[in-house]
Amino acid sequence: MATPDTGRTERGRQHFAEVMTFRPADDPSPANANGLIDFVFAEVWSRPALSRRDRRFVTLPCVAAADVQDPLDQHVYAALNSGDLSITEIREAVLHFAVYGGWPKASRFNMAVDAQWARIHHERGLPVPPPEPLLPLSTPSDPESRLAGGERSFREVNCVPYTPSRDDPYSGAGILNFVFGEMWLRPGLGMKERRLVTVACVAIQDAPIPITSHVYAALKSRDVSFDEMDEIALHFAAYYGWPKASHLGEVIAEQKARVLAEWRAEDPAGAVAR
Repeated sequence: MATPDTGRTERGRQHFAEVMTFRPADDPSPANANGLIDFVFAEVWSRPALSRRDRRFVTLPCVAAADVQDPLDQHVYAALNSGDLSITEIREAVLHFAVYGGWPKASRFNMAVDAQWARIHHERGLPVPPPEPLLPLSTPSDPESRLAGGERSFREVNCVPYTPSRDDPYSGAGILNFVFGEMWLRPGLGMKERRLVTVACVAIQDAPIPITSHVYAALKSRDVSFDEMDEIALHFAAYYGWPKASHLGEVIAEQKARVLAEWRAEDPAGAVAR
């Protein structure tokens, strides 16, 4: 019988408290003691390739998609209570998740944000501040300008020279007008953070074209490094499961090779920096 590694367990409990902003429960079950404490918090959260803040943007889509209230509440609370994410950033993450993870699940995510934001202020004896004004939008309201902006954004975000057709509601009103004409251009969240949320969501969905295109674009744009992308796969495995993470890992390997080949072709005399 293996001897418990008390040092690893204590490290995990300490890191749990730092990440979650509250002490872990005294639960001796293997899932908690050996899995959550000894591995997820003692090993995964402390790895250097991704910052704690970056890991929040992978964790939150996973717990929002899992349809279990307590982990969602706990991770929303921790992200806000720690100061790692601002209320503006987490609300933008909810909107981004709605597009790539689904609006019904995002509704629960949004309610959790409202509840935990109020809880934090109640615990601190402070009033909940009013939300930031929604209007005016930073993107143009003219329909043609929005579509044109969406086409530019689609090419830039996806690192491709083409755009989808405007001829059907899904592509025109959805993809070009809203997803790329509005959401990807909103100022409340940085490009890297949007990449992290998106990669987690498309890994959850397993749709072959989105997972390939978004892993590729995150790497090709250099918004996410090769080492960071590998770390996303490990963190995703801890929060959404190893089978889906295995698929994500296969896609990452394929897209790394593709991106490296393109970089070499674009600059055959130069060094390929990751």
